[in-house]
Amino acid sequence: MLEVSGLSVTYGKHRALDGASLRVAPGEIAVILGTNGAGKSTLLKSIAGICEGRVHGAATMGAEPLLGLPPHKVVERGVALVPEGRGIFGDLSVRDNLMLGANPKRAREEQQQNYDRLIRLFPKLAERANQTARTMSGGEQQMVAIGRAMMSNPVILMLDEPSLGLSPLLSKELFQNLKAVRAAGLGILLVEQNARLSLAIADRGYLLENGTILREDRAEVLRNDPAVQAAYLGGAAAAAPVARRASASQPEARSAAIPDIPSARPRPVATIPASKLAGVDISALVARAGARAHRPALPTVASSPVFDADARRAVPASRSDALRATLAQIEASARQTRAPVRTALPPLRPARSQHTTVPASHDTPSARTRERTQTQDAPQAPGGKVQVWRKRPGSSQFDKTEF
Repeated sequence: MLEVSGLSVTYGKHRALDGASLRVAPGEIAVILGTNGAGKSTLLKSIAGICEGRVHGAATMGAEPLLGLPPHKVVERGVALVPEGRGIFGDLSVRDNLMLGANPKRAREEQQQNYDRLIRLFPKLAERANQTARTMSGGEQQMVAIGRAMMSNPVILMLDEPSLGLSPLLSKELFQNLKAVRAAGLGILLVEQNARLSLAIADRGYLLENGTILREDRAEVLRNDPAVQAAYLGGAAAAAPVARRASASQPEARSAAIPDIPSARPRPVATIPASKLAGVDISALVARAGARAHRPALPTVASSPVFDADARRAVPASRSDALRATLAQIEASARQTRAPVRTALPPLRPARSQHTTVPASHDTPSARTRERTQTQDAPQAPGGKVQVWRKRPGSSQFDKTEF
């Protein structure tokens, strides 16, 4: 059995662990619950011999002390640590990682038996034996890390946050594997923030806060404790909706449970009129705007007859509303305005074409920039003819045509 008593750790003037005591027997799972910075990882590192702070107290495996021993000697005593972050060799194969765990002297003679036991617990490791470890998923890498520690033939297996970075599905599968490890006869000291899953598989639990173990009890008792539920299992958040529903359904009970405190009543809030904020009389502005809105928007032209230019006659106003009458008047005016334009110019009659070569230096309107065809605005030649100058394609010469 692993026994720890009065374990304290300091980093300079900071005390990370203060008089912690616990025990783990083979074939059981003990879980340590606590918030970040409570000292959980420091506790495991102190037992494993890799803590950088000053360690005081006692930790024994059987009758043999562990504190003060180098890490490989701690492994020889039967205590193996799976650190946070797994720490596997990513460029080696799965089998090579597992065989590195069998290096301690206590595991060399039983290397094949330990490997066979491991494969029975984790059949997937046999399927991935030749795969590079870094190409595996997070859950599979965690399985390799646990398997490597088990290859050292330990009595107590310490796990630091094994579900860190795993999906909920992989975490559930991992904890099922830990139950299989316990069934194989190993003791497990588990540090885990997923209190719900860890208490579901653990036999006992410890509550660690600010470096001090506040409570030890069976996992079932801790799991059903309202204080533990509120602190680690989200019990307070889960119970709040239930309490609100109960108070809404029983208003009498709610009024009896909560006293009428005068200071808790909402105080009336002073209101400021909008007229005072704007500096003007808002009511007067609204009244004037309403009066303008009721004025007729269009002149009363519906009572007079409307002249229809197409029909050449007056149309009674009763056949259209004011808007249609106004549009008809606009359209009639536009037609009368366009009428003289149609007769302003006589229709063009075809005439013979005279093609005349014009020098490039001849000063004509089209010779300056580009070809220009003149129609209504073109100057008339003597005798009422129209002259059109066209530039020849690819040449600087012009042709003249008269109409």
